[in-house]
Amino acid sequence: MGEAAAALEIAAGGAGDGPPRVRVHGEWTFRGLAAAKAALARQLSEIERHPARELQWDLSGITALDDAGAVWLARALREARSIEVPERHQEILRQASEGLLVPREARKGFDPLWAVVALGAAGINLAVHLRDGVNMLGQLAIDVFHVARQPRETPLLELSAGVFRAGVTALPVTMLVGFLVGIVLTYLSALQLARYGADLLVINIVGVGVVRELGPMLASIIAAGRSGSAITAQLGVMRVTEEIEALSVMGISITSRLVLPKVIALAIALPLVAFCTDLAALVGAMLVAKFTLGIAPAAFMEALPRAVEVVNFWIGIGKSVAFGFAVAFVACHYGLRVLPNTDSLAVGVTRSVVSSITCVILLDAIFAILLRNVG
Repeated sequence: MGEAAAALEIAAGGAGDGPPRVRVHGEWTFRGLAAAKAALARQLSEIERHPARELQWDLSGITALDDAGAVWLARALREARSIEVPERHQEILRQASEGLLVPREARKGFDPLWAVVALGAAGINLAVHLRDGVNMLGQLAIDVFHVARQPRETPLLELSAGVFRAGVTALPVTMLVGFLVGIVLTYLSALQLARYGADLLVINIVGVGVVRELGPMLASIIAAGRSGSAITAQLGVMRVTEEIEALSVMGISITSRLVLPKVIALAIALPLVAFCTDLAALVGAMLVAKFTLGIAPAAFMEALPRAVEVVNFWIGIGKSVAFGFAVAFVACHYGLRVLPNTDSLAVGVTRSVVSSITCVILLDAIFAILLRNVG
C-alpha cells in the first residue's frame, strides 16, 4: 500500500483509558481508496465494534479528498460526536453527509382497490385527451374557414412538403409491403380454393380484400409508424426548443401553420399511397395466380373488373382520406403535448404511434359496420 493511499489508525484515548481515537490520513480519493479498499473495510468493521458516539475522529491528516472519499467518511461519521475536520474539507463532507440523509421512498403496500384507482386514472386521462382533441378540432375548423376566406394565407409550401414526405417518399416501402401481402394472401386463398375447384374465386377474394380493406389499412399503419412518428417528433422538438412558444409570442397561429398543413397533406397523400399499394398487391396476386393456379395475367385482368365493383374502390379511397386525417391529427395532438424534456419526447412519440394505429383500426371497424350493405 503506497504512502498516498487512504489509511486509518485506531489508538487509545489521550489518558490511556479514554475513548478510542481514530486518525485518518492519506489521500481519500477514488485512486487512494482503490489501493486500500480491503484494509479500510477491515478497519471500519473493527471500528464499528465501539460505540459510534464515543469515538474521537481526527481528520487533520487527510492530504486530498474527493467525492468518493467524502462518501466513505460520511458513512463512518454519521453518529460521531467528536470530529476534528480541517476547514478546507468541511464543505465537501457536509454535502456528502446531507446526501446520505435523503430519505428513501417507502415501498407502498398492496392496495386492494388498485384496479379501481387505475381505471379511474385511465378514465380521467381519456377525458383530458378528448377535451384537448375536441379543442384542437374546433380550432382547425376555424383555421379552415379563415383560409377559405383568405386563400393567400394558405400554407402551400408546408402543404406540398408534407405531401412529398408522407406520399412520395413512402411509396417504396408501402408498395413492397403491399406486393408481399398480395402474394401471401393469394397463395393461402389458392390452397383452400383449389380443393373445391373454385380457383377463379381467388380473384374476388383478393380483389375485394385488397382494394376495400388491406390497401388502406396497410398504408395507414405504415403512415402511422413513419409519418405520424415524424410529425410528433418534429412538434415535440419544437416544444423542447421553445419554438412553439416563440411563434405564439409573435402572434402566429400554431394550428394554422403547424397542424393544418400536416393534417391536410396526409389526408391527400394517403389515398394516393393506398392506390399504389393496391396496385402492388394485385401484381403480387397476379403472379401467384399465374404460377399456382395457372391463371394467365390477361385472364386475371379481365376478370378483376367484374369481381371488384367500382364502389369498393371508392370506399377504400374514402377510408384512406379519413385514416390520413386521423393519423396526422393524433400525431399533432401528442406532439403539442410534449413537455420540454427528452424523456417526454420519447414517450410522446411512442404513444402517438400506438394511438394512431388504434384509431385507424377503430375507424375501420366503424366503416365496416356502416358500409356493410354497400358493394
